[in-house]
Amino acid sequence: MRDTSAERLIHEITSQLSLYGIACTERQASLLARHLRLVIEKNKVINLTRIVDPLEAVSLHIVDSLLPLASDVFVLGSSDFFLDMGTGAGFPGIPLGVMTEAHGMLVDSVGKKVEAVDEFTSRLGLSKLHTRHARLEDLACEIRSSQDMVCARAVAQTNVLIEYATPFLKMGGHLVIEKGRPAPEEIDAALHAGDICGLTLVSRESFELPQHLGHREILFFEKVKPSRIALPRKVGEAKRRPLGIE
Repeated sequence: MRDTSAERLIHEITSQLSLYGIACTERQASLLARHLRLVIEKNKVINLTRIVDPLEAVSLHIVDSLLPLASDVFVLGSSDFFLDMGTGAGFPGIPLGVMTEAHGMLVDSVGKKVEAVDEFTSRLGLSKLHTRHARLEDLACEIRSSQDMVCARAVAQTNVLIEYATPFLKMGGHLVIEKGRPAPEEIDAALHAGDICGLTLVSRESFELPQHLGHREILFFEKVKPSRIALPRKVGEAKRRPLGIE
């Protein structure tokens, strides 16, 4: 039987993150490990993740969430604000909050997931992280141009994510998207959508997850000019009539 004690998880988290030059204190690793254990326990009553092996989850949830920190482009300080689009079980929002101490809003359209993540942040004492049960189009009208960073882990096509993220971002703010192996057509559509929305691709970086668990590409977009169209569009328009596709 594999050792999945708290001490083993903390060791795995710190050692795996160190492979990418990401420094993690014992306190941070302890919080990240506790989050994982809370997710796995809650998953017994609510479907939050298909990954239930704790050591596999270290790579596929914790390390995967924090890969952007390995890039020189990633800048998020304790006084900054970020938004996690489609947080699910709190990834990447909770790990990013733990590591950066930034103010975070973790958003999902599924109420039960939001309730679970709210419980996680409360039990972990992460008072700078808040949850919202909302559609992104509706929320964007409420907190327009308020975020230094918006992040997402493959919850939709990149061009759609660009449209969702744009109204949240301050000028000079960044959108960080994690993908597996995006097709050239997806990247082309994203570049066209970015041009419409006022975002430009500033970095595209590739990583391999530990234990041969997958390839990741991190796309960093910067908001450099106002959008050429009014955003957000009506709920559902981003997926029904996606930008950037000829």
